[in-house]
Amino acid sequence: MDRRGFLRYGKSGMATMALSGLCQGVDASVKTTPNIVLIVSDDHGVDDLGSWGNPVIKTPHLDSLAHDGTSFTQAYCTTASCSPSRSTILTGLHNHANGMYGLQHSYHHFQSFDTISSLPVFLSKKRYRTARVGKFHLAPESVYKFEIILSEGSANNMQALGRSPVEMADTCRDFISSKDNRPFFLYFATDDPHRGIPFDTWPGPNPFGNRPEGYPGVTPVSYDPDSITPQSYLPDTPECRAELAQYYQSVSRMDQGLGRLFSILKEAGVYNNTVIIYISDNGIAFPGAKTTVYDPGIHLPCIVRTPWQTSRGITSDAMISWVDIAPTILDIAGGLPEEAQFHGRSFAGAINGNQSGFDEVYASHTFHEITMYYPMRAVRTRRFKLIRNLAHELEFPFAADLKKSSTWQSVIRRHMSEYGKRTVEALLRRPEWELYDLENDPDEIKNLANDVRYKNEIAALKVKLDEFRKNTDDPWAGYIGL
Repeated sequence: MDRRGFLRYGKSGMATMALSGLCQGVDASVKTTPNIVLIVSDDHGVDDLGSWGNPVIKTPHLDSLAHDGTSFTQAYCTTASCSPSRSTILTGLHNHANGMYGLQHSYHHFQSFDTISSLPVFLSKKRYRTARVGKFHLAPESVYKFEIILSEGSANNMQALGRSPVEMADTCRDFISSKDNRPFFLYFATDDPHRGIPFDTWPGPNPFGNRPEGYPGVTPVSYDPDSITPQSYLPDTPECRAELAQYYQSVSRMDQGLGRLFSILKEAGVYNNTVIIYISDNGIAFPGAKTTVYDPGIHLPCIVRTPWQTSRGITSDAMISWVDIAPTILDIAGGLPEEAQFHGRSFAGAINGNQSGFDEVYASHTFHEITMYYPMRAVRTRRFKLIRNLAHELEFPFAADLKKSSTWQSVIRRHMSEYGKRTVEALLRRPEWELYDLENDPDEIKNLANDVRYKNEIAALKVKLDEFRKNTDDPWAGYIGL
C-alpha cells in the first residue's frame, strides 16, 4: 500500500535539518539529547487558558509555560474522542489506520493493531527511559509499551491518581531524579478536566472531578457562574454557566499539578535540559465540541517549551495536528528511525516560528462509544473546512456524558429550539457535505456546500479529502464511496 502522500516522514534529511536549526545558539551545557515531558490533559478546550485570552480562568502555571515557550494557536486533534486521539498522539497515524476506532473500555473493546509501533517504543530504542502516569485508555499494552508504569491509568475513575494532579506529579519525582544517565520521556496524562461520574446530575452541574474534601496539595479555585460567559457555540443557560464554573475549577486544579511537576523538574536540576509539550486530547465535554469535527472539538491548546529556543513567549500560527506530535518528538530526540512511518511530520522548526508549509489539517472520527457510529472525515485549511458525514442518514449520537449533562438537559427539558448559535435540529441532523467559510463564519453555521459561488473551493477540497482517505488507507473508503 502506497501511503507516500501522507507518510511524509521516514528517515529524512529534513528532520535532521529541523533539529539542527533548533539547536543553533544553544548553551554548551545543554545536552544534545533532551529529556521530554508530554502532558496530555483530558477535554481541555482552546478557549480556557489565561494566557490565551480567557479573562476569568486562572491557569498561572500553564501561562508561565507559554511565556517561556511557544503557543501554537492553530493546533488540532484529528478526532475529538479520548482513546482514538491518544492513539494518534502516540503513533503519528490517524486512528482509522492504527485500529483504535473508538474508546478502549472493555465493553467497547477498541484497540490498535498489534503490528503498530508507538512513540515510547521508538524512544526506548533510542535509549530513553520511558514512563507513563495518569490516564492511559489505550490498548494493547504491547503496542504502547512503557518501561515504567507509575499508575494504573484506568479511565473515568474518580479515585484515580490522574484526578489528584499534585500527587500525580509527586509520583514522578523518583523517575525524574533517577541517577540513570539516560534521557527520559515522561507521558503525563491527567484525568482533569473530564466530567465526573455519575454523569446524570440534573438539575445540578457535573462536578468535573471536584469534591468537597479536595485533593492533597491543591488549593481549590472556585468560580462564580455569573462571571462566566459561555462561548458562542454553547447555550447561555444557568445550567451551562454552573457547569462551566465546575469545569474551570477542574482546569485550575490540573494547573496546580503542572506547577508541582515543573518544580520537581527544577529541583532535580533537569528543567533546563527538558522539552515540555502541553496538549489536550480533545475539546471540552459539552455538546457541540467533544465528538464533533467542528472547531470547538478539534481546535486545541498546544504549548511547547524547549531549553534552546531563541525566542520565548511567542506564538506560531503553523497549522499542526496531533499526527505531528510523535514525529516532532522523535525529531527532537535525534531524528526519526529508519523504519518509522507517520501520517504527520515534524513541526520542530516552527517552535522558533520559522517553519512554513503547515496550512491544512485533516480529521477522521468514526466511533466514540460502541453505540456511537457516525463516521466523519474533514479537511480544514486556513479559510475553509469541508466535512463529509458518511452516515448522514443517521441522527448524530451523543456520548453519555454529553447527553446526560445538565447543559444539554436544560435545552431539552425547556424545549429550546436553539443550542448556542446552532439549532438543536442542526446538531442532530446533518447533511452529507458541510462547507464553511471560517473567515466569515467562524462558528460554522452557514453551510455553503450547495452554494454555486463556492463550486471551485468545494471541488478542490473534495480532491484533498479523497486523496487523504486513499493515502491513509481509510477502511471506510472502500464501501461508502470516496
